[in-house]
Amino acid sequence: MARRGAAFARVAPPLLAALLLAACATTPHKPPPGPFPAPEPAPSPAPTPGPAPGPVPAPLVALSTLPGWAEEDHAAALAAFRATCHVAKDPALAELCQRARAEGPQNEAQARAFLELNFRAQRVGGTQGQGLLTAYFAPRYEGRISRQGEFTAAVRPKPADLDPKAVLTTPYADRATIESKPEPKPLAWMRPEDLFFMQIQGSGVLTLPGGIRKKALYAANNGQPFHGIAIPMRDRGLLPGNNTSGEAIHQWLADHRGPDADEIMQLNTRYAFFRMADDDGAEPLGAAGLPMPVGHGIAVDHDYHPFGALYWLDADAPTLNGAAPRYRRLVVSLDTGGAIKGEVRADLYLGTGDAAGLEAGRVKHTLVLYHLVPVGE
Repeated sequence: MARRGAAFARVAPPLLAALLLAACATTPHKPPPGPFPAPEPAPSPAPTPGPAPGPVPAPLVALSTLPGWAEEDHAAALAAFRATCHVAKDPALAELCQRARAEGPQNEAQARAFLELNFRAQRVGGTQGQGLLTAYFAPRYEGRISRQGEFTAAVRPKPADLDPKAVLTTPYADRATIESKPEPKPLAWMRPEDLFFMQIQGSGVLTLPGGIRKKALYAANNGQPFHGIAIPMRDRGLLPGNNTSGEAIHQWLADHRGPDADEIMQLNTRYAFFRMADDDGAEPLGAAGLPMPVGHGIAVDHDYHPFGALYWLDADAPTLNGAAPRYRRLVVSLDTGGAIKGEVRADLYLGTGDAAGLEAGRVKHTLVLYHLVPVGE
């Protein structure tokens, strides 16, 4: 999967103030003498502990204060917002969407002014929230219409007995089990490592004999958990710790095609199924149902982030060789992914083809994520 870069601001934790309660003392009433001793007062109940403090909410700040804001291509960022903002459910964001579309395309100065006037930024995850940026792309691979030579992996359609809703609670067969059974109606044939990567990316373009190009589009998955293979490969000494990029993983799988590579790929029990369509040249659709804007669209955890919302990426501290030092840009949330879990987590879409794949495979950066909040919310 393509990887994205992230940088974090570091803020000292706030001090917690203690609240001291003073009680007024009164002179106790002395009971009259009698044959029985006076009853002792009941002990005061122990105070019930309150909930543990959560992250300190971050303040709203002007966009001009964001790291790297002055260097952004504001016109391209606003164009990405205008093209996709109609999926947003937030009324304030929907109103800004209508206004941005009514004003039409903007030059750099106009776009920057529009964004700075209508949005404020709030750090996601509180004042110290930080997480991970990765990246992904739409690959182009060779395919065949029959099994031959290196092309031994079937591109499988969604099985008739797979219910996408049912697998949320009862997963379908895992990768090893699926691959152990022949596919009666394969959509195409690919090299095993290419199919594995296409399943992680979620879609791809296949070039078949005669120059025919087809899109392999995501149809369903087996509901099994996603397990990355980079760490197991590093821990087994198959790859060095600083070179577990997508490029390095793909090359190792190709060099060890057969039982050794199959064993590694089967560590990831998740399996994706596809459907085929003509290649129209458009970018692939995200989970929001819209083409992903190159460099300005992200996959997020939909449990935390709605589709159509605007965010600012501030990512740095890459861990993989050859990576860009940082990624700072405005993006729109339009997709999800099996490995994209958590509040401060984003997967940046970088486009189609080999160059996008090379860059995406090196993105593994520390991320500070800012939500762009409409003014007045």
